[in-house]
Amino acid sequence: MAALFHAFPQLRSAAPRLTRQLFVSRPCLDSTLRAPFAAPLRASPPRQPSQPSVSRAVRWKSTQPLRTSATASDVPALAQATVDGSEKSGSFPKTSERAVAYWLLGSAASVFGIVIFGGLTRLTESGLSITEWRPVTGSRPPIDDDDWEREFAKYKSSPEFAQLNSLMTLAEFKQIYWMEWTHRLWGRVVGVTFLLPTIYFIARRKVAPSMAWKLTGICAMIGFQGFLGWWMVKSGLRDDLFAQGAHPRVSQYRLTAHLGAAFAVYCSMLLSALSILKEHRLLADPSKAAAALENLQRPGLRLFRRSVVGLALLVFTTAMSGAMVAGLDAGLIYNEFPYMGLGLTPPKKELFDPFYSHVPDKSDLWWRNMLENPSLVQLDHRILATTTFTAVMSLFAYTRYSGPVRAILPRDAKKGVMGMVHLVWIQATLGICTLIYMVPTWLAASHQAGALALLTGATVLFSRISMPRRAIARQILRQHSSSGQTAPHLRSRLGTVAPS
Repeated sequence: MAALFHAFPQLRSAAPRLTRQLFVSRPCLDSTLRAPFAAPLRASPPRQPSQPSVSRAVRWKSTQPLRTSATASDVPALAQATVDGSEKSGSFPKTSERAVAYWLLGSAASVFGIVIFGGLTRLTESGLSITEWRPVTGSRPPIDDDDWEREFAKYKSSPEFAQLNSLMTLAEFKQIYWMEWTHRLWGRVVGVTFLLPTIYFIARRKVAPSMAWKLTGICAMIGFQGFLGWWMVKSGLRDDLFAQGAHPRVSQYRLTAHLGAAFAVYCSMLLSALSILKEHRLLADPSKAAAALENLQRPGLRLFRRSVVGLALLVFTTAMSGAMVAGLDAGLIYNEFPYMGLGLTPPKKELFDPFYSHVPDKSDLWWRNMLENPSLVQLDHRILATTTFTAVMSLFAYTRYSGPVRAILPRDAKKGVMGMVHLVWIQATLGICTLIYMVPTWLAASHQAGALALLTGATVLFSRISMPRRAIARQILRQHSSSGQTAPHLRSRLGTVAPS
């Protein structure tokens, strides 16, 4: 111990004070504090003024009024302390960092791009050019002439080459090969650039626990999406998976599943990013955020919120019916609008053709025609598209001409509805033009991009009228109200009672 004091002289001066503060009982400390007011028992030298003792400091702090509300100058510090304080303690923060939201937006943009590029790959009939699935070694493209000859020989054994491209040259094969190879490489890049940052953000405690679970789930969805891609391609490489003598193509069911999974991954990324940014924006101004939370709980907005959810599901369903149309090449028939032949619909006998039934009792006549008959599949898509268009315009009219909803609807939500009106008009125009001009590549790709853009609009609109996480809502109310100013029904719903 003497050696320790010799090495650190500061300890020699601090030891008596630390001993007195940490190891002396409270009566002794109290008697020390009362010493100036009592007669001393014996003479002692005058004491120098020192710092207050630990017990005195604790007693003083315990008698101070609690701060139950935040001033305008304290709000940024409180919002940042939500993240910084949890990071210092080694636990997950209550709010994810903004950097996570920006990374999620970038990942969503990459998924948007690969969806459009995947549509181009299908439209150019390049998807079946690579006949093997090698998740790791497949990243390396053919380098020399021998590699290209081996890949070309594999393609020659596929049904597509035998029935459609038997006269294809090596140079033409290289064009479709590069399209499919780029699509697969892009998918690998999306997976790696999402998995590695997810591990980093979770390990460094930069995301809230709920967001950590969401990111893990998205990683699993991306991996499953890669499997669905190969499962889809495999259906076009086997003769027994499509009708005898039919055009070699991938299964429309598997194509729809592949596209639907991509849409789900995209919306998950986008909605997660928007929720993080919204939480930071609300925490920056608790007073304004508390008023917004109370407004979002009004019955009129509850109905509006459910309507937006239903509209988003309708847009998704319409897009999936478009994938069925693409998988069956159903856009190459009845290339007029709004008529289909001599009327608004084809003849009933054509729509429910017994040819598509696979059982003797014809019990599957209805659903198989709806999913496998090109005429009925196109009609289904037209009906769903028209319904989606009508629903968006009805929602716009409801928010514009309904007095109660118009008065309480947030301004950014009104802009979101107007954005969906613009997007649905563009999408309807692209769909009609794609049909009339018999599915040109650039129009069909634009139509697919329009479907995802319309779903983006519905997702953004939902994020603007949705309630934040309960933990964030409670924190906002605690920072805002110290005298029960917030509506009682909102406090009871969130499980928070403002202190009196």
